[in-house]
Amino acid sequence: MSLAKLPVPPLGARPADLAEIETIVRRSGSSFYWGMRMLPPDRRAAVYSIYAFCRVVDDIADEPGALVAKREMLDGWRDRVSALLEGRTDSALTRMMLLSTRAFDLRAIDFQAIIDGMQMDAEREIVAPPMAVLDLYCDRVASAVGRLSVRAFGDSSPAADRVAYCLGRGLQLTNILRDVGEDAERSRLYLPREWLAEEGVPPNPQAALKSPGLPRVCQRVAALARDHYAGAEEAMRLCDQKAIKPARLMAAPYKAMLTQMERTGFARPAERVSLPKWKKLAFAIRMLTA
Repeated sequence: MSLAKLPVPPLGARPADLAEIETIVRRSGSSFYWGMRMLPPDRRAAVYSIYAFCRVVDDIADEPGALVAKREMLDGWRDRVSALLEGRTDSALTRMMLLSTRAFDLRAIDFQAIIDGMQMDAEREIVAPPMAVLDLYCDRVASAVGRLSVRAFGDSSPAADRVAYCLGRGLQLTNILRDVGEDAERSRLYLPREWLAEEGVPPNPQAALKSPGLPRVCQRVAALARDHYAGAEEAMRLCDQKAIKPARLMAAPYKAMLTQMERTGFARPAERVSLPKWKKLAFAIRMLTA
């Protein structure tokens, strides 16, 4: 059932606000949508708010437009996040973010980190970043989302933050490997500069796709993602098991997609890999029944 139609509105929110953020999340096509739906209403509303926020600021970074205008819009969201600390809102999304922040002690610094990550994408075409920059980017666009999410799931322990640190990086590196070809069409290359150089791959998106050394770089990135998934699993054992279950279930399809890419040896990195529909359905059923 839609959150907006529940007898008692989650978080005491306005039904119209609940409907608006749920629409944003559903239309985003997020692979996490079914995982979010399994949460209790209050927690689901909070997670929807987090992901709706991510969708809005990501759209600012990705859509065509002048850099000056993008900076102004992202700065506007920085101001809105700061205003939450004073209880000020100006939209359905910020009202939901405020309710979620108060209910689950979400941290403004994590919302701000996500904006910083989107600005990295907006300000320049990211091409072969040094490993330290790539890691910072992964932290901002993925692990920061995880730090907010685990609190909404019900665990704010250091172990849960460790899950966010590792799982966010694993997920983002998996996305990077999946999208190498698509990113090259946008003149972007998110693979680490040091590893490209070691394998003789030019730091140019289109030239890199034709390099015989690119599969070896992708294999190294896949191994790094595996290390992060293993770190997340280790930290999950120290968490509240009920609270951390959504994170565990959300990771499953990404780990399966990484396995599928590894089986190809990254021989055709320009081709985008995706899970078969039957496997996506199986993961959705697992999420709903676990």
